Amino acid sequence: MTFSSRPKVAVVVGSVSQSSVNRKFAQAFAKLAAAKLDLQLVEIGDLPLYDHDLEANLPAPVVRFKREIEAADAVLLVTPEYLRTIPAALKNALEWGARPWGKTSWAGKPAAIAGVTPGAIGTAVAQSHLRSIATVLELIVISQPELYIQLKPDAIDANGEIADPALNELLTKFVDVFSAWIARQNHQPLLAAANF
Repeated sequence: MTFSSRPKVAVVVGSVSQSSVNRKFAQAFAKLAAAKLDLQLVEIGDLPLYDHDLEANLPAPVVRFKREIEAADAVLLVTPEYLRTIPAALKNALEWGARPWGKTSWAGKPAAIAGVTPGAIGTAVAQSHLRSIATVLELIVISQPELYIQLKPDAIDANGEIADPALNELLTKFVDVFSAWIARQNHQPLLAAANF
């Protein structure tokens, strides 16, 4: 695969809420990363509950979802933490992406995992569960730096941009590393990135 421009990254936000802090973070992160990565949110709120009986004639939202994942060069999963695991909506999306048998949309894609919360734990437990699932999906997940983020109220400004200097620095480093990871997995020359 040769990139004619910035690698396209499908961003799947685990919450279906339009006011989700994880959606807000993903949108701000897309702005920050725009020089190197083309992050596009892939909606999951219209996906029906996974049902094997629907596989013979996939519902239109599932077809749309799978096509958007398959068209991307990489995947970013942004998850809240619900009851110490990932949300049901995200699990549902992961299942649909893996089906029907032999027609997975995930396998071989470079991937990263992130999550934000107002609380101190930073979605660490949910991300651990998600990493286990990602292995089964054959996503090639970058391991460092990990993004367990406690999102402070003023971390994103009124323009939807990352305003916290420390978070900006972390995410800028992450963009460099993830860009290089995508290039490596797709057999491209590594970017002449910043010193990691």
